[in-house]
Formats: sequence, structure tokens, C-alpha cells
Amino acid sequence: MRDRADFERYVGERAPRLLRTAYLLCRDWATAEDLVQTALAKAWTAWRRVGANPDPYVYRILTNTHASWGRRRWRGEVPTGELPDTPQPSDPEARLSTRDALRTALTALPARQRAVIVLRYFEDLPDAAIGEILGCSVATVRSQASRALAKLRLDPAAKSAVNTGS
Repeated sequence: MRDRADFERYVGERAPRLLRTAYLLCRDWATAEDLVQTALAKAWTAWRRVGANPDPYVYRILTNTHASWGRRRWRGEVPTGELPDTPQPSDPEARLSTRDALRTALTALPARQRAVIVLRYFEDLPDAAIGEILGCSVATVRSQASRALAKLRLDPAAKSAVNTGS
């Protein structure tokens, strides 16, 4: 049976990784912190019933909460077509620009496809675990990943980021 100390230990060990995953889902540190806090609060209410490995349960809460927030919240930011200054490829700032282009391309994906890509490539989870977290079959995980990668291949921002080597 799980207790408070077990939950505190889990949060201490997994909070940084959960925060990174949440950031990759929503691309805003403050929102990511809120998302992790909400997910952990929901996990705490059912902590005694959670199995031996709480990760799939917590990741599922995280992705489902992010998806529900995405349906409700208005994103007041409007992306621009051109950056004010373009960095030189050898410039260290070029790597940051490349990362930003990849994150922008990732943000353009639908929530479920983005969740599959984040859990597969950034959290390095197998398809079966992703399916368990998202509540879908392994075949659905694979088809969502395939569709997401196809969209990323067509996205000019993602293409330029991959071609610059980051």
C-alpha cells in the first residue's frame, strides 16, 4: 500500500522529468509548472490505488490535463512570419533558433500527436507504455506518430531546423 512518504519520494525523484515533459507539451514554463502541479494533485487523490509503477498513471493525467486545457484556454500569443534578426549558422544563437524552430513545429501538431512524439522521442517510452498512458492501442500510437512525423516533414520550420543539424 502506498503512503505519503512514497508519494513525496516519487515527486522528489520525478518532478524534474515531469516538468520537462510538461514543458515540451505546452512550451511555457509557468504553464508547465501548473500542469505538473495539477497532475500530481490528481495523482495524490488516487495514490493508494496506483500500481507498482505510477509513471504511466501520472503521464496519462499529465497528457489528459494538457489536452483539456488546450480546449479551454485561448493562446494570446500570435506567431510572426519573420524573426527580427537571423543568426549566422556558426553562431551559438543559431542552435537556440534551431531548437525554437523545432519546438514551434512541435506546437503546430494536434495535442495527441504532440503527446505521442514527446513521450516517444523525448521520454524514450515504448509504444505500449505510450498507449497505456494515452488510453489507446499500440497501433493508434504508431499511426499518430506516423502522421505527426509526416506533418513535421512538411513543415518548413522543422525542415530548416533538421537541415541545420540540431
